[in-house]
Amino acid sequence: MTDSWLALEPGADPAERTRTLRRAHETFTAAGTVSRPVRAVVAESWRRSVRAGVGPDGTASVELMDGDLGAYRAEHPLARVMPLVRELMGAFAADGEHLLAVCDAHGRLLWVEGHPATRRRADGMNFVPGARWAESAVGTNAPGTAMAVGRPVQVFTAEHFIRRVQPWTCAAAPVHDPRTGRVLGAVDITGGDGLAHPHSLGFVQAVARAAESQLALLAPETPGGEGAELAALGRDEALLTADGRKVRLSRRHSEIVVLLAQHPEGLTGDELLCGLYEDETVPPVTLRAELARLRGIVGPARLASRPYRLTMPVESDVTVVERRLRAGAVTGAAAAYAGPLLPGSQAPAVVRLRRRLSDGLRAALIARRDPDLLADWAHAPWGEDDLGVWRALTAVRPTATTRSRLAALESELAGPDAR
Repeated sequence: MTDSWLALEPGADPAERTRTLRRAHETFTAAGTVSRPVRAVVAESWRRSVRAGVGPDGTASVELMDGDLGAYRAEHPLARVMPLVRELMGAFAADGEHLLAVCDAHGRLLWVEGHPATRRRADGMNFVPGARWAESAVGTNAPGTAMAVGRPVQVFTAEHFIRRVQPWTCAAAPVHDPRTGRVLGAVDITGGDGLAHPHSLGFVQAVARAAESQLALLAPETPGGEGAELAALGRDEALLTADGRKVRLSRRHSEIVVLLAQHPEGLTGDELLCGLYEDETVPPVTLRAELARLRGIVGPARLASRPYRLTMPVESDVTVVERRLRAGAVTGAAAAYAGPLLPGSQAPAVVRLRRRLSDGLRAALIARRDPDLLADWAHAPWGEDDLGVWRALTAVRPTATTRSRLAALESELAGPDAR
């Protein structure tokens, strides 16, 4: 197999290449073996697609509709660079009868624009705003696979895993947050065989880099540099970003900042002691020492006392998930949830907050009954043993994989005497 990231070598016949790939695709779906003409990046993606339970005759599902889509798009960071994306890609898409698309980090298409006739054709495979094109949902495709592998990808005709997508060719590149490095989504160009040209891969990569540069220029500046962002989900040591500087906090400082961010009005010393320490005999001087060290990290003017409080506004990933849940934007809440809050923490208040956030999102996902959202949770490290979610997923997507996993979990729960 070739490791080339280009879908079609210079001088190759697109029609012959497509026929060869279709034969290879049929062999793979029938026997699970990959023949030599298939590129390594595609073969690996096909295998991931099968492991995710994607079938070659599947289709994309629409997760976000109408007001939910509009609200989520308006809040998404990539909304700020859409004018630039349209300026760079719009004419190319219209003149070439292509589509430009932008998706979020979970593969949900937020914008699909371009030639009207091409858009009507794309509607037939649900390549529409609000549809989920993650690799785990619809198999090999440029935006989904680009985010799965973390680099630009070109997918040519029958390299797509789902058959109804095989008349198309696409190229996509991930877009990262310039401050945190987190993947925000991807930019994509979709159309006909002409997009198999090497220039299309370089084009989307250049657009992605331009979008990242624009995001860096548009980074919010708060008066006096007082604003801060806190990332505490899915990590034992929180990351605090302020004044363009990122600081990895110790575990204890992470707990303190999380609790103070949840209580902008402040907490007394006794409240912090009770929230942080299981041992009620811990003396106040221990907490005061931790706060003194934290004050040296964030700056003396940013941590006040009597009560203890942060004097700067802090936007935490915890509050983002909570806000979206309250608004009923379950998809957006799931997208912002990077894992349990400070999973290694045993601080009583953090444990309660972690459980409240996880239980709230989990209940919303079960109530929504969206198979892709449930699958994301079930296949995440924190959801692999979640019996309730696996039951909900099996009810809406009763594949052999989900039924087998559910049976194993129920057997474990029943214990050896029930076997």
